[in-house]
Amino acid sequence: MKRRIIPLLLAAHLIAAPLLAQQTVNLRDADVRAYIQDVARATGRSFIIDPRVQGKVTVVSERPLDQAGYFELFLSTLRANGLVVTPAAGGAFRVAPADGAATQPSGGTGRDRFETIVINLSFIDAASAIETLRPLVSREGQVTANRAGNAVIVADYADNVARVRAIARQIDQDRAAVRVIALKHAGAREIATSLSQVAQGSAEGRGWQVAPVDASNSLVLRGDPATLAKLARIVGDLDQAAAAGADVRVIFLNHADAEKLVPVLQQLVGQPVSPASQAAPLALPMQSQLGGNGAQTAGQPPQQQNSAPQPTPTTGGSLGTSGFVPGASIGRGQAVIARYEGANALVIAAPADVQRRLGEVIRQLDVRREQVLVEAVIVEISDIAAQRLGVQFLLSGTGGSNIPFSVTNYSNAAPNLLSVAGAIVSERRYGQDNSTSVALRTAAVNSLLNANGGQFGFGGNLGSGAVFGFVVNAVKADTASNVLSTPSVMALDNQQAHILVGQNVPIATGQALSNNFDNAFRTVQRQDVGIVLDVRPQINAGNTIKLSLRQEVSSIASAVVTANIPDLILNKREISTTVTVDDGQIIALGGLIDENERRAIEKVPLLGDIPFLGNLFRSKSRNRTKTNLMVFIRPTIIRNAEDAARIAGDRYQYVRAEQASREGSAATSLDALVRDYLKATPPGNPPAPPAEPPKP
Repeated sequence: MKRRIIPLLLAAHLIAAPLLAQQTVNLRDADVRAYIQDVARATGRSFIIDPRVQGKVTVVSERPLDQAGYFELFLSTLRANGLVVTPAAGGAFRVAPADGAATQPSGGTGRDRFETIVINLSFIDAASAIETLRPLVSREGQVTANRAGNAVIVADYADNVARVRAIARQIDQDRAAVRVIALKHAGAREIATSLSQVAQGSAEGRGWQVAPVDASNSLVLRGDPATLAKLARIVGDLDQAAAAGADVRVIFLNHADAEKLVPVLQQLVGQPVSPASQAAPLALPMQSQLGGNGAQTAGQPPQQQNSAPQPTPTTGGSLGTSGFVPGASIGRGQAVIARYEGANALVIAAPADVQRRLGEVIRQLDVRREQVLVEAVIVEISDIAAQRLGVQFLLSGTGGSNIPFSVTNYSNAAPNLLSVAGAIVSERRYGQDNSTSVALRTAAVNSLLNANGGQFGFGGNLGSGAVFGFVVNAVKADTASNVLSTPSVMALDNQQAHILVGQNVPIATGQALSNNFDNAFRTVQRQDVGIVLDVRPQINAGNTIKLSLRQEVSSIASAVVTANIPDLILNKREISTTVTVDDGQIIALGGLIDENERRAIEKVPLLGDIPFLGNLFRSKSRNRTKTNLMVFIRPTIIRNAEDAARIAGDRYQYVRAEQASREGSAATSLDALVRDYLKATPPGNPPAPPAEPPKP
């Protein structure tokens, strides 16, 4: 009997289980906290109730609900009573008023859950979409715009979020039209600038765009068809008005040089090119002349007008009435271009279409050019060492017509023993006033004055009219020099710059006598001696700089006398080259490593080869010269006023620091000169001078 009861109880439990999982709800004015507690027991979920959750709810269901349906009913009931359920840590749910739901994390299940989504827009801007979507969001939801990413962020109930997303997709459509308008008389860039300025203060300007195309002189308009039709009529009116515009136009240049720009424009229009150093004469042609019927300019003779030669068009072609046409020019014979010397301005007399084309060329050339600071470092290290040791002796008689003598004399030893001995012998024999004695005495004195190092000598009378003497000359010299120069110059892009730091010395080029042979005169030519830097920088793409430069370092070596004409010997080192350097890079431009050693031995044959004793019959000299010369270049692009101010401040502060260290004061005379005379603030913001103490 028991075996039959157990299967029956199990079957009854399995049949009743689904019925127990479903239940109906019938609550009227029940406490909301008690309702949340019943839902927690029925669904097995945990809830965290905000202290602000208060009130009563009424819930009635006509049919039994399963666990999922019961939870969805619970969410809808709370939503209707201004409450929202959001997920919390550990699988629990937080029940709070719906006012702050937009700041809570999204989650949960069902249409009544609160969630946050991001809607990316492709065609319309986020600000415009916000105006359309904000009325669709519930009172508890929020909608914001992300202008940087052109997106809309929506926080609301799940069912309402889905509706907002669908509407956003419908309004985010590209309905703008594109229209190209070709201009015949006016310039595309000028018309586009005028339309953009008008659109800045217009509400309609936010819904359309305009872009000029210089190559075809056209405008590209984008916007809704109605707005484009209105803009097309405005552009047409402006283009037609330009056809009847003035034939003479004055253009003031901002950056370019009118003197250099005039020849370029004259070549384009076929006008005879004026020299760069002279202003082209302005001839205002009459309307009939602009039409090409040959009418002459008022006040100008016909011969002068017609005698102007027509230049041959450039082989590369120039601008024609419809773009670049090989062998053609802009309105040949229909334009006259000149510059006004009183200002950096151009005066163009031409038809409207030619004016427009020339204006476009001028616009592209009249741009601010960058500058380049070229810094050079010249290092020259030299070392000169010399050694000489020589012995000279003399044995001679002083009387008789035939005077025997024995002497040693060397070119690399000083003083000259023959000059000294000859002067002594001549004075004893012929007297001091004899011309021969005077000449020999002068030569002896010069020989003694040119001697350097240490000299030791001895002489005497051996009797019977015989004299003897000897001189020992020993010299050791070591000269070292270290020359460091840093010339720098600022140059405009593609403009020649020159800097010279040195002296202008006279160099004799000739000497002549007058017709009476009583007035000698010399011709002299002056030459710059020092450091010279000539450079032409050209800024290329990729911040590379092409430098065409010439670096020269010269100095005075010594003075020489040739045919009684004093002259100078100059040391000169010069580099002329073209290099490409990156912005701010230091390169070794060139250099020289020179080492020269010279040894000389002069001796008496046989006697000079005797060991030890042979030193009395020979003279030795050794000269060694070693020179290291290097030139480094560093170009820096100066793009704007800030870069120029920074460079000026760095150089000023360096000079100021040197002056402050010498003067021993923080307030230098350089700062006072800049403040008092130039009425300006010293570059680099040096410290202000200390205040004077109050007088008693």
